[in-house]
Amino acid sequence: MKGRGGKLQRKWKRDRERKLFTERALWGAGFALVAGVDEVGMGPLAGPVIAAAVVLPVDISVDGVADSKTVPKAKRETLADQIAASALGIGIGMVDVDEIDAINIYQAGLLAMRRAVEALPVAPNHLLIDSRRIPDCTIQQTCVDDGDATVYSIAAASIVAKVHRDRLMRELDERYPGYGFAAHAGYATAAHLSALKSLGPSPVHRRSFAPVRALLPAV
Repeated sequence: MKGRGGKLQRKWKRDRERKLFTERALWGAGFALVAGVDEVGMGPLAGPVIAAAVVLPVDISVDGVADSKTVPKAKRETLADQIAASALGIGIGMVDVDEIDAINIYQAGLLAMRRAVEALPVAPNHLLIDSRRIPDCTIQQTCVDDGDATVYSIAAASIVAKVHRDRLMRELDERYPGYGFAAHAGYATAAHLSALKSLGPSPVHRRSFAPVRALLPAV
């Protein structure tokens, strides 16, 4: 058992070092405060978009950090706490449903990421962002396709954002019972669509999304 445990630890370390390749290159080039940035909640029919920005130390040693979509819920919660305990800074950005409906979901994702960076308690000198760039941002940034799966700090941000949003959706489930927000986090599951048709849209449903819009009174 002891040998097997050591082998697993070595595997986790190799995975961590592989995902830290980009950060280590930036740290070596003099960018001391590198923030990974990612957003979650683009697809749901209800609830806010949440983004996180995470600045990690060069000696970060949290194992198992990966794209939040691939990590089981209980493990995500544990990892989010470990990341928070290790990080030099974490910023959370939120865009609520009224803003989403006003500016569209794509722009809402960019705005959430901007707000997450602005909420950091330390000023980063480089951003690593999953798949896109924050417009009109003065901080140097690198867009990494599939970054939440391949870049450690972006994956860490995806976990922090996902856990934060899931907790918010559990609170909304208590405020607006019957929709099942705690179970599906606002995504268009069969159970959610059935409840939506039965109860009608709640104040936290995105009225610009077709399944919700179809249930609104004709104007």
